[in-house]
Amino acid sequence: MASKDNSVNIKSDGAKAAGTYHHGDLRAAVIAAGLKRLEAGDDGELGLRALARDVGVSATALYRHFPDKEALLDALAGEGLRRLGALQAQAWLKAGGGVAGFKATGATYVRFAHDEPALFRLSFTRQMPDRKDGEDDGGEVAYNLLRAGVGEALPGVKDPDVAALHAWALVHGLAMLILDRRIDWDEAMVAQVVGLTFGGVA
Repeated sequence: MASKDNSVNIKSDGAKAAGTYHHGDLRAAVIAAGLKRLEAGDDGELGLRALARDVGVSATALYRHFPDKEALLDALAGEGLRRLGALQAQAWLKAGGGVAGFKATGATYVRFAHDEPALFRLSFTRQMPDRKDGEDDGGEVAYNLLRAGVGEALPGVKDPDVAALHAWALVHGLAMLILDRRIDWDEAMVAQVVGLTFGGVA
């Protein structure tokens, strides 16, 4: 059997025992390993060979899922957007929607950048490929929440897309100021700044 199918080459029993890779879920395992490296600040080692070592397979096994490093980085960026979209959706629901939900999504955006800076930067510096039909897109989820929030918080606005872009620019700029250490992270300050745009009150 092994001689006929070497698409996944487990390097050792130790790697298998470590639980880093389960048959049929290699793509997810590699993305998880990449996210772990980003979280640890080891984004300089996001090559296919390094991640293959992390999950205990041969580098050639990864090419079926990621033809090159660019495809891998796109996948990681996409996962970052999905995480952001999910967190914002949770914040929207927890706050009860409306203006409060709109503010919560804005504060969540900035908090995500602060909590996962490497993933945030990667997610917003990649030129994302065209989305395939049926593929989950966290960026689209986040933007739809933003546009819906504009409608709730600023009823009667003439151009909701321009208003949404204004709100996005605000939270993204605030996030980058924090990441670039131009200002210190202060959750209360973030809430106040977001409140000025996301509803007109602090």
